[in-house]
Amino acid sequence: MKVFKRIKKALVATLIAAMTLGAVVGCSNGGSSGGDSTTLNFGCTNFSDSLDPSSIVNAAWCVSRYGIGECLYKFNEQMEAEAYLSDKYEVNDDHTEWKFHIRDGVKFSNGKDLTASAVVKSIEYTYKQEEDGKGSAQPSQYMKYDSIKADDETGTVTIVTSQPYADLCAVLASPLYVIIDVDADTDIADQPIGTGPYVVVKKNEGTSLEMEANKEYWNGEVPYEKLNIIFIGDNTTKYMALENGDVDVVENATNAADLKNIKESDKYNVSETVGGRCGFAYMNQNGVLGNDDLRKAVLMSIDDETLCNTTIGGVYTPGYSVLPSSLDYGYDNLKDATPYDVDQAKKILDEAGIKDTDGDGYRELDGKNVELSFLTYDSRSLKEFTEATAANIEEIGIKVNIQETDADTEWNKLVNGEYDLLSNNWLTVPVGDPIGYLENWYSKSKANYCGYENKEYDKLYEELLTEMDNDKRKDTIEKMQQILIDDAAVLIHGYFNSNMCSTKDVQGADVYTADYYWITTNIKPAE
Repeated sequence: MKVFKRIKKALVATLIAAMTLGAVVGCSNGGSSGGDSTTLNFGCTNFSDSLDPSSIVNAAWCVSRYGIGECLYKFNEQMEAEAYLSDKYEVNDDHTEWKFHIRDGVKFSNGKDLTASAVVKSIEYTYKQEEDGKGSAQPSQYMKYDSIKADDETGTVTIVTSQPYADLCAVLASPLYVIIDVDADTDIADQPIGTGPYVVVKKNEGTSLEMEANKEYWNGEVPYEKLNIIFIGDNTTKYMALENGDVDVVENATNAADLKNIKESDKYNVSETVGGRCGFAYMNQNGVLGNDDLRKAVLMSIDDETLCNTTIGGVYTPGYSVLPSSLDYGYDNLKDATPYDVDQAKKILDEAGIKDTDGDGYRELDGKNVELSFLTYDSRSLKEFTEATAANIEEIGIKVNIQETDADTEWNKLVNGEYDLLSNNWLTVPVGDPIGYLENWYSKSKANYCGYENKEYDKLYEELLTEMDNDKRKDTIEKMQQILIDDAAVLIHGYFNSNMCSTKDVQGADVYTADYYWITTNIKPAE
């Protein structure tokens, strides 16, 4: 294993050296890559091979995270939407007609003006891709509209929505609505043209992005001439790349021992936040997990406290609801319907007739061994969670087959229903509140990939769509959480504590509550 890790480390170093060789010669001191203060090397997991925001949710996030594209609005640390590419708006009393003024003086990285028409084309493109089945980002999950029109003379975009929205500005702060020049002569999947501080020069499939400063950037000085996004899948290799000086910044060091070393060293800066992320596993109720007793027994077999506090080393906080305990949605009022109890889990299965009748160690249902396919990928400790969770489940006589894949493949298998359990880590308040996230369990939604159905949950979700009073919304959301808990609808891993680690040569590498923003102009050479 040690030899393997040394090889991976060497490969990372070789890749960075090849990318930065030309930039290193004759540069001033400071920064990594041989003392090049004009280049930033950023190590992260590769969440998507495509950079077309319409193609897949992860791609939209990448365009925002890498500083390529921006949205009309941007979240602050309180998850409030602040003006960005749009500097002001008006809304009617019904909250169904929204007029957004596009900020003057903004250009795309190719020099074209950001006009109202360009904004409309970008949003329409993403919706058209969804409609035609070419993209699975599904912006309609968060905003449904009847019309969208541009007035270039006044610089205004008018959106008439199909239903009232308490805060459409927050919806449009989601990376699903990142604004790109869809008329540009580049391939959107490889080189999307946005308004962010950096622009893609070359995409090296699956390994890195070579980027440079956007000379047309509208919002201040861009600190680095060059930016290299280095894809590092293995968490320990990510730490080793930072330790060796091959990268300046890494997102989410999730190996407990590595993170401890980074925090205890005087060579690094560490930014952490208890954000709104939930690590969970979808439970596909269109398959064998459609059996209520089986789902409940599975959840009762899992030792959440040990997994979060020992196996993962405190990177997650244990919990049992789809919304983190840190958010103001009534977590303390909820009751865990499936607490850790192996004996009770076995009893539930026995009484349901799900028994091991042939003595092979595994229980049967409808005459067949119960085998669960459990999909995962190597990000934010999901692989470690999956392995430990599978071991817990096997103790009650249920066979689990782990399939490790990449983020894009896992997403496609989720959409196609090709799984029993599927680990993921989601920001639960992607548009400032959890309504879009909760749609994952609304039976009438295209985003319900797990086949869950509960009439009372659906009724409450539909009430939430039109309720504008915040206190009433919170009460409804609390009730919806308890329904999911009682129905054993979701396998909750825990609530993720995000971090960003950087060398002392860099300042401003901070992690945000809405982790849509990794590469910003705040990251710059240390003074």
